[in-house]
Amino acid sequence: MLIFALFPLAGLVAGHLGARLLHACPRGAVPAAGCCELGVAAAWALAAAGALAGTPPWWLPVPLLLGWAGVLLAVCDLKAARLPDVLTLPAYPVVAVLLAAAAAHRPGLLPAAVAGGALFAGAYLAVRLLRPAALGAGDVKLAGSLGAVVGAVSVPLVPVVMAAAAVATLPAARARIAVPHAPAMLVPAWLVTAFPVVLAW
Repeated sequence: MLIFALFPLAGLVAGHLGARLLHACPRGAVPAAGCCELGVAAAWALAAAGALAGTPPWWLPVPLLLGWAGVLLAVCDLKAARLPDVLTLPAYPVVAVLLAAAAAHRPGLLPAAVAGGALFAGAYLAVRLLRPAALGAGDVKLAGSLGAVVGAVSVPLVPVVMAAAAVATLPAARARIAVPHAPAMLVPAWLVTAFPVVLAW
């Protein structure tokens, strides 16, 4: 149990490295001092809480990675209103490797992940094509990897995550206020991966 107390400290280090990455990205953002460090530390502390609640060790890399990348993506979207390809596109092979490793412990996980990714990305692509102003291209690119990890936990939770993201941004949309959509996608998706035992398994 003591090892889980180290997760927030490791998150501080990972968040600092993430902040430096954002500074170095050609289309990154300049995060406010300490926001990446504190954000990742909080995400990793909650992931550790999920592990204490029963999340299997072989699944833990997924919420840790998503917590780290999610903070960076949210910062980019909030600060610069964009999701850089350097973060969204490499997520696909990295997620594929993590889910392939997890599938060795949970049969049926990979088909569910593929279905979840196709559902999330397909729905967002349709919205993008029908109403380009409603979603950015970066949101569509992010949707596939998010759908894969959520689908790996439970395919029925994918539309729940999409609905939660829509509800979170609906008031601003009705008021015709432009708000970043990625944080609304990332938070519910990350919660599903951090607490799969509570929500689905």
